[in-house]
Order: sequence, then structure tokens, then C-alpha cells
Amino acid sequence: MTSEEIYRKMKARLAAFYSDEELRQKAEIADEINQLKQEKNAVILGHNYMEPALFLSVCDYTGDSLELSRKAAKTDKDIIVFCGVEFMAETAKILNPEKTVLIPAQKAGCSLAESVTAEDVRLLKKQFPGVPVITYVNTYADVKAECDLCCTSGNAAKVVSSLKDRAVIFLPDEYLARNVARQTGKQIIFPKLRAETKGKSEHEPDDQMIGWQGRCEVHEKFGTQDIADIRKQFPAAAILAHPECSPDVTAAADFAGSTSAMIKYVEETEASQYLLLTECAMGDNIAAAYPKKEILRMCRQRCPHMEKITLETTLNALKYRQYVIEVPEDIRVRAAHSVERMLAIG
Repeated sequence: MTSEEIYRKMKARLAAFYSDEELRQKAEIADEINQLKQEKNAVILGHNYMEPALFLSVCDYTGDSLELSRKAAKTDKDIIVFCGVEFMAETAKILNPEKTVLIPAQKAGCSLAESVTAEDVRLLKKQFPGVPVITYVNTYADVKAECDLCCTSGNAAKVVSSLKDRAVIFLPDEYLARNVARQTGKQIIFPKLRAETKGKSEHEPDDQMIGWQGRCEVHEKFGTQDIADIRKQFPAAAILAHPECSPDVTAAADFAGSTSAMIKYVEETEASQYLLLTECAMGDNIAAAYPKKEILRMCRQRCPHMEKITLETTLNALKYRQYVIEVPEDIRVRAAHSVERMLAIG
């Protein structure tokens, strides 16, 4: 496909988001990226939160963390370019130790991943001996290495139920934990972390979820007043919320689910309008992919880390082999166990 063909394809979908001149520039960059992919035997994985020009032009696979983890595990390419944040690229490296994994921007972090450390997990396990640890995939490799298995927002309740344990430690997202606790019928507690423990914990684990108070800096900003305001102005709109939103928000929404579940909901239902309470680039991607669906563009929240990943930085990643993701082998092996158990559950 030539840059002119890419331009025409992008214009058909993205004219509402970019000027014509910018689309021509983006198409030239996309053309160069596609050529480099062939030369370097590379695959590009794009998270649903990528900007539309990137998401709809050069990504070989798009989806949420679980879908992209599956694709990463199966790829036969030499280079994986992960257009997402650092913990996602780490997961690809955990599953593909022999391959080169690149992330197009330095320090593309995550407020959730940075809210908990491996030492925190070790202290919790000491405080609650024998209680299995479930770690949200939005964590770094050393944290995954300390847990029993991982989950995503899409399969979190299924993962918790699969353990059949009366008590579980669930890290690090407070709101996702509260939403999953409600789904699985568990009581949730947020104990104080103690470096030293004497005897039993102050909380005797029973049918409980032991949570952590990490939050997504995007999803925590949505509130029930936002939903009330939207319903007043657009009473027939379907409101969708990500499970990293507070339980009050997910309860007030018409649907709550992972990014892939939201896309499926929009695809399979007929509403006069849709509003997605999640990272706002995703709403633009759905609007571009489903032009017959009216997506309300009232979202104000853009992840400052996802925003660093662009067509330009993706081109540089392939051109200059930057930035390479490395995971120490001892950590990778232990983290792979928890990630592979997540993929097996589905």
C-alpha cells in the first residue's frame, strides 16, 4: 500500500480528527513504518488507547491487555513493537524472552503500576500467609513475579472465582477490586501494611478480598455527577464505564467492562448515542471504526503516558531500535508463571 493509498484510507475514517495536511504527513510516516516492519520482520501491537492515526494505520493487532498478551505469546516475528505503556511491553518480553521488544517512548508509565512494589507484595504475603495473590496485569514484572496469577479488567472476576479460595489478595487497583468483590460476593478490606507481624493479622481472612489502594489517574476522575449531567443532556445515550472507575460510577452506567467488551457492546447494540467513560482516544477510535455509531465526544481524560506513543515515536522505535525492554531472567521466569496462568483461564 502506497502512502497515497494510506492517505485515502485514513481520510475516509479520520477526517473529523485531523486536518488534510496532517493526514498526508501521517500517511507518509505510516508508509515508512510499514516498510520498516517488513525489512525488520517486526509486528506492531496497539492498545485500544492509542491515537486514531496510529491505531488505524500501522498496527497489526489491536485490543486490550489480554488480547495483546495472547498475540505477543504467539508471534513469530523477530521484533515486537508494543504501542502501549511499559508494563504491557514487559508482559510481551516475559512471554517472548528471545525476541526484541520495543516501546516507542521512554517512561511511558502507569499510575497503577507505580502504586505497588514487589516489596509491598512480600510484606502482604507475610502478613497474610497462605492467601493467594492475584495481580492486575497493570503492574511491573517484579510485582508479577511475586504473585500467583495475573488478571485483566476483562477476566478479573473469572480469575478470582477460579481460585475457589475464601480469601484472596488483589492488587493494586482499589476500584477494580471493589467492583470484582461486588461481582464475586466477597467482602473487601484494605489493611495497613506492616513490616513486622506477630501472630495472626489484625484481619482474619475469611470470605474476603484483601485490596490495595492504587488508582488509575484517568478513571478515578469520572464521577456520578458526570453521568447525571450526560443523562440530562442526552437521555437516550448508552453510558459505558471501565471497571477501573469507582463502583458508584460502574453501578450508574448502563454497561461496565474492559475496553474490548466496550467495543463489542457498541458493535452489537443500537443506541441513539454512546458515551465511554474511559481514556478518550478510545472513543475516537470507535467513532472512526464505526462511522454509523454516534459516539459522544465529551470525554476530557487523556492518559499522559499513552499520549507519548505516536506514529512519530513508533517510526523512531523501528528506525533506531528504541526503547528496548529488558526483564531480568529470574524475575521473568517467575512472572511468566502468573501471566501464563492468566492466559490459560482466558
